[in-house]
Amino acid sequence: MERLRKHIEEITPLSDEEFEHIKTFFTLRKVRKHQYLIQEGDAVGYEYVVLGGIFKLFYLDGEGKEYIVQFARVNWWMCDYNAYFFKGKATLNAVCMEEGEVLCLTLQGREKLSADYHKMEHFFRVKLTNGYAALQRRITSLLSSTPQERYREFSELYPNLIQEIPKKYIAEYLGVSRETLSRLYSNGK
Repeated sequence: MERLRKHIEEITPLSDEEFEHIKTFFTLRKVRKHQYLIQEGDAVGYEYVVLGGIFKLFYLDGEGKEYIVQFARVNWWMCDYNAYFFKGKATLNAVCMEEGEVLCLTLQGREKLSADYHKMEHFFRVKLTNGYAALQRRITSLLSSTPQERYREFSELYPNLIQEIPKKYIAEYLGVSRETLSRLYSNGK
């Protein structure tokens, strides 16, 4: 739980007493490789902060084609937020790409923490704002950038992920074929 405290304190300081209460809202969950945290069609009861491992959040179209929306690693938050906030069914899937650990937070817990502590309301707002801005940059990049530009941006933003995630998934994330990614990877070295 100390990792959670450090993560929160990157944005807002906490007293020992505050953190003792805050941590009671989170549940630790170990996740096996290929295990799903969220599956399309299910209710979404938790938002997750990653403590270890790498996860992918993705959408499957009607023909089974996978579209990766997000990768998540240590200190990244992930969820199907439409289903989480609006109590609907998941349209996204979240799966563990390697063994990992997450902390789980219910919407009710999030709301209670925000009501009890302005600091936590501020923390959640900053995290959600940063995530929204990153998603907007990603959409704009997919709409207006060349594959080379998307690859360069990804490798600059996430240099470790290039080494840790199979190229197949990076290609899906970038919206290019595996062959195109191989050419981009060879030219980028």
